[in-house]
Formats: sequence, C-alpha cells, structure tokens
Amino acid sequence: MKLKTTLTVAATTALALPAVAAENWDMPLAYSASNYHSENAAGFAECVTEGTGGEISITTHPGGSLFGGADIKRAIQTGQVPIGERLLSAHANEDAVFSYDNVPFLATSFEDAEKLAEIARPTIEKVLAEQNLTLLYSVPWPPQGLYFKKEVNSVADMEGVKFRSYNSTTARLAELTGMLPVTIEAAEISQAFATGVAESMISSGATGYDRKVWESLTHFYEVNAWLPRNSVMVNSEVWAGVSDANKEIITGCADAAAAAGLEKAIGYTQFTMDGLADGGMTVGPAGDGLVEELKGVGETMAAEWLETAGEEGAAIIDAYKAAN
Repeated sequence: MKLKTTLTVAATTALALPAVAAENWDMPLAYSASNYHSENAAGFAECVTEGTGGEISITTHPGGSLFGGADIKRAIQTGQVPIGERLLSAHANEDAVFSYDNVPFLATSFEDAEKLAEIARPTIEKVLAEQNLTLLYSVPWPPQGLYFKKEVNSVADMEGVKFRSYNSTTARLAELTGMLPVTIEAAEISQAFATGVAESMISSGATGYDRKVWESLTHFYEVNAWLPRNSVMVNSEVWAGVSDANKEIITGCADAAAAAGLEKAIGYTQFTMDGLADGGMTVGPAGDGLVEELKGVGETMAAEWLETAGEEGAAIIDAYKAAN
C-alpha cells in the first residue's frame, strides 16, 4: 500500500472521530534528512499526523539532532521520546537476536532479506516487548560493501587499517581481518574519514553517497555481505494509551512505510553506486579471492552468532533455510 493511499483512508476515518487533546511526538532519527530512511520516516510522520486529524502529530529530527544514534533506543524505552528509529543490530550486546540481519552471507538479496525479517519479527517483537518497546515497521539498507582508501585484493591487504564499526558484528569483522575497529556513528562518518580517525568501513552505497565519502576514500567493493535494517519503535506505555482507531491508522501508515521504504532501498541501490563512481571512486565487485576469504570469515562469525543467540537464533536460521 502506498503512503498516499493510506493517508487518504486514515484522514477519512479521522473525520468521524470525536475531538481529543492533541499529542506531539518527537521522533529522533540517526541519519541525515536526505537519507531515504529519514525521508521515509518523514512520510510516515505526515501520514500519522494527517491520518489522525492532528490528534497525534509526529515531528522527525534527522541527523542525530535530538539524540545521537546510540542513544535513540534508550530514549524511547525510558519515555524521553515516544517514538524513534534505530539500527537494532547496534544493540546486540543486549540480546544477540537483534543482529539476526547481520549474519554474513545468509540473506544477500532484498527478497531474501524480507523473508528473513518476516521470520524473525515475532522473536524481535517479544524481546522488544520485554524492553517496553513496540515495533511498528522496519526497512532494509542496500547490501553491504567494503570501503577503502586503497586497492584491496585480499584479507592480508586489510591488516592494520582503521575500520569504522557500528555494532558488534562489524567490530568482530575488523578483528578477524586484522583491521582496527573504531566505533563511529553515522552522523560522524564524514569527519572521521576526513581526519583519518577511520580509513575503511562496511556499509551500503547509500551511506557512502549521503556522506560523500569519495572526498576521503577511493574504492568501494560490492560483497553483498548482509542487508541490515532500521526499525521504527514506539514506547509501549505510550502505545497502550493510543486509541484503537488511531492505532489502526498508525499501523496502516507503518505498513505503507515498510513497503515504500523497501521500494526506495531497491531503487536507491544502483543510484548510489553510480553516484560513488561519479564522485571518483572505483566501484565494482570484490575479486573472487577476496570474496572466498571473506566467506570463510563469515562462517566463523555465523557460528559465533548462533552460539550467543542460542535456541531463538537457531530457530530463526532453521526456519529461514527451510523457507528457501
């Protein structure tokens, strides 16, 4: 369903509702306003605001302007804000299942990533519910590739490179390839590369394009390691206080945002690849030798994840493999 269609239905429904006190929801976002996740969240916010007839008005705050990425989830949990968007895999230290979408080379296409997300959702919802959070929707990033400021043909070429990590998975990847992990949030990427704090990262073409990393980096290697997801969550106590009619509207807007976000992600993938190349970067698939080495690293990481994620993680993987 398109956001516009949902908006029309929701707005019509809102006309029949009795007047109630308006609520203003601030929605922190970690990524820049021009990023498609932030644009999609803005569409969702507009859908809710208009669909509820202003009973619930959502204002987005992109670029980490309200809370930095690392603080957004906690802010929602504790009620500092009612809603927000976060890369859940960055919180795998709380529960390993949050990084189900970072298992290397498990789901490497949009179609497979959607299957995996659908299978994992009940487990993710259960874990989030225990943390006073309710999942509304999630949207994938394009497949992850490797950025460097030099040519890289093997894992040996990565030795000693300062690597931007954004969660435990990427930090572990750095360790297993001999790189040096440095924790850097999305809003800090450009400065980190410009000042030499970091020299490499694994991320989508979208992140690199949005941050104009060609000003500091030279190569992007397509490896399609995984497709991480951003999740939009609401504080469960706040959600419990929302009327059934408005819950229906918000859920409809969330479903539409999930579909629109997926469409944006797919369309944005090639656009950003072209954009990186236009910026002067060398863009293309990683060499066969490097890919094979990375898959070996990926097998180690997948085994480690299964060990920490336990029965819930194994159930997700087993169900996903059975569906393919």
